[in-house]
Amino acid sequence: QERLVESGGGLVQAGGSLRLSCAASISSFSTFAMAWFRQAPGKEREFVAGISQSGDNTLYADSVKGRFTISRDNAKSTVYLQMNSLKAEDTAVYYCAASPGAASWFRQDYYYWGQGTQVTVSS
Repeated sequence: QERLVESGGGLVQAGGSLRLSCAASISSFSTFAMAWFRQAPGKEREFVAGISQSGDNTLYADSVKGRFTISRDNAKSTVYLQMNSLKAEDTAVYYCAASPGAASWFRQDYYYWGQGTQVTVSS
């Protein structure tokens, strides 16, 4: 059964760093584009970062560009999100998602979703 499991969330002070991981149990992981989305309380789920199947192409939301880095290891079927210079407004549940197509900003393009991991940034 296809499954995405996020880990690495937690409580961190503003200015600190966290590294999220998403372990995928998906047939042919390397054929899926991957992304991270986040959802803060009372807000819509929003795109954070995406990465192509090969890892050569990445997309970032303007709000995280220069602070967050998405990467993947196809041999381990895992995608990562390195988050630096964290801000209080980064507080959210972070979700991993997989798309059979190209990396995209749009939720509807992603077929598989994880359960999420909480990131809380204290100011």
